Amino acid sequence: MNKEAELTLHYDVEKFRSQFPVLSRVVNGKQLVYFDNGATTQKPSLVIDSIVNYYSSYNANIHRGVHTLSQEASAAYENARKKVQNHLGATSDQEVIFTRGTTESVNLVAHSWLRDRLNAGDEVLITGMEHHSNILPWQVLCEEKGAVLRVVPVTDSGEIEFSSLSEYFTPKTKLFAFTHVSNTLGTINPAKEMISLAHAHNIPVFVDGAQAVPHMWVDVQDLDCDFYAFSGHKVYAPTGIGILYAKSARINEMIPYQSGGGIIKTVKFEKTEYIDGALKFEAGTPNIEGAIALGVALDYVSAIGMKSIAAHEHELLIYATEQLKKINDIRFIGTSPHKAGVISFIVGNIHPFDLGTILDQQAIAVRTGHHCTQPLMQRFGIPGTVRVSFGLYNTKLEIDLFMRALEKALKMLS
Repeated sequence: MNKEAELTLHYDVEKFRSQFPVLSRVVNGKQLVYFDNGATTQKPSLVIDSIVNYYSSYNANIHRGVHTLSQEASAAYENARKKVQNHLGATSDQEVIFTRGTTESVNLVAHSWLRDRLNAGDEVLITGMEHHSNILPWQVLCEEKGAVLRVVPVTDSGEIEFSSLSEYFTPKTKLFAFTHVSNTLGTINPAKEMISLAHAHNIPVFVDGAQAVPHMWVDVQDLDCDFYAFSGHKVYAPTGIGILYAKSARINEMIPYQSGGGIIKTVKFEKTEYIDGALKFEAGTPNIEGAIALGVALDYVSAIGMKSIAAHEHELLIYATEQLKKINDIRFIGTSPHKAGVISFIVGNIHPFDLGTILDQQAIAVRTGHHCTQPLMQRFGIPGTVRVSFGLYNTKLEIDLFMRALEKALKMLS
């Protein structure tokens, strides 16, 4: 499908909802309202069925057998890689590495690419809105190498000051790593411009796309990033499967940090020769059914249309924000005009956990806490927030139910 020409004339949210079995779940005697999509999305029946079909019809190990089941499984696995390539706009399927998720993808870049390029006194640059997964691997490596982890600060509205970003690039900066969309703030960073600026200083860029791929079209060639990662479970696919995109030139510079079967041409006790391309980084038996199901999930959202999903979620964002503004003493954390469908807030001195607990009693599933962004919470001087995050199947009616539940919770806690 042409990403620019894509258009859904009628967004049939009730049809989409019917395709997700768990959305019919009753919790505490009430119909489930699931607003924790930033943590993980629910799965449509066709994704679930693809896993069952794999195990029922052609379960086999891949790339190692000449028998029919192995050939079918290998073809399905590699077809999924091509689907990811097409979805991200990569130049080759060999720029697509299957991982367990964004966290493993970050660690893969840290250990397979950056480790041998980082020396004492060098710098890795990140931002103040990063998820722990895009902080810790760089922090650990910097501590090991005697390098410095530098942080671009976040404004009161939850944005990066692009006008001053270049001040943080130095000749010692070996990598710039940042999130495309903040999981806590919802802020959509100007990724293309940030990448271009870094490249102007000859600095490679890693982008955490875990919260971007479910909500918008991502074209890695247009972005021109060196590395891009996302997790399947955020985009209606199973847990335990993710992607690291790396430019071919970067792939060629990387060395495996996990060794084992499936990544070799020849093994001798004296010397092992590794295969080329993405498989060099997929040691052992991979999450075959997860990769296949990820391909199915990407087909699913592509058929609906990423622009249509983005428009639907934006409408929910605007509606929910306007409703929440009616709450006395509410404070929004993340007020950028450029946001995905994520709202983080606190109300007075009420602890987010208390609100979340009472909301759950009314079958409203939200996220409470620091959302794996403790430095960001410290920046705003709070212990955590209540986070509402939307998916393609959420509705305004659910927002109304959430608001009634929230008002009830606030009365109980006041």
